[in-house]
Amino acid sequence: MFRWLVRITVALVALAAAAGATGYYLLSQPFRGFEGEKMLEITRGSGSRAIAKQLTDAGLIQSEWMFLAARAVQPGVILQAGEYQFQDAANVWQIIERLRKGDVYTFEFTIPEGSNIWDIARLLESGGIMKEKDFLAAAADPTLIRDIDPAAESLEGYLFPATYRLSRKTTAQDLCRMMVQQFRRQWKQVGGEMPPHDAVTLASLVEEETGVASERELVSGVFSNRLKKGMQLACDPTVMYASRLLGKRNANVIYKTDLKREHPYNTYLNTGLPPGPISSPGAASIAAALHPAATEAIYFMARPDRSGHVFSATLAAHNRAVQNFRNATAASKAAEATSQAN
Repeated sequence: MFRWLVRITVALVALAAAAGATGYYLLSQPFRGFEGEKMLEITRGSGSRAIAKQLTDAGLIQSEWMFLAARAVQPGVILQAGEYQFQDAANVWQIIERLRKGDVYTFEFTIPEGSNIWDIARLLESGGIMKEKDFLAAAADPTLIRDIDPAAESLEGYLFPATYRLSRKTTAQDLCRMMVQQFRRQWKQVGGEMPPHDAVTLASLVEEETGVASERELVSGVFSNRLKKGMQLACDPTVMYASRLLGKRNANVIYKTDLKREHPYNTYLNTGLPPGPISSPGAASIAAALHPAATEAIYFMARPDRSGHVFSATLAAHNRAVQNFRNATAASKAAEATSQAN
């Protein structure tokens, strides 16, 4: 009798082991019952049965019992809510591990230095991330920076240019909050005694006026000198920004009428800084605004080869630089016309 019981017990253990091995083998087999890529949204509070059904319906696993069996082996594992992207075949264990890690679907979005709110909005819509009008509406609300810039009329200048990781659930408000938080981190690093409003406004002018890193402090020095002397800044990008505020599509072209237009951002008519930033300056331009170069220059003009600028302390020297640029431009146009004629 005892031997018979032993044999039965051994047989049951063997069967259980075989069943366990078979089950583990099945759960370890990669499966892909979908075409292309599959996006799956796991909502907060979803239970194991609901997730098992989602995975089965999406063709990520063959049967609900497979997920439930794997969960039974790992009852303490917490699964993260979010949107997940699946492209390749995976087994149940791999899927559970992804949900445990919260490996949700994200993508990169880069904002170049010197972008204004319209530039950013256009990039977002062209990338299929969000509607242009939605971002502009969110960026028009300065609430996020009221504590550091009570005079701000929008988030212009405080949407720090960097690369951000977004999800398809990221809203315009979420993105603005991320960019402002990044600005705050950068501002804390560069420091400075100038109020953020003035520093960011000046930095945005520096950002727009030169793409040459070594010139940033010099451009800032010129603007600082002109401010001290009570001179107009005569900054073309501010005139272009005024055109954008007025709804002009072709705002990158300046006409004589633009220079004569009464507008708060027209620094050809008004002295002092414009009412606010005209773009998103990078950390280097903010640092340049806070620490301008010690220079006697009060003018700068593009070099004929556009490799940078000629800085001048007198109007006579500046006029020569302007004439040199015009002569080089005229010669280039003439050579191009001759080449086309031939």
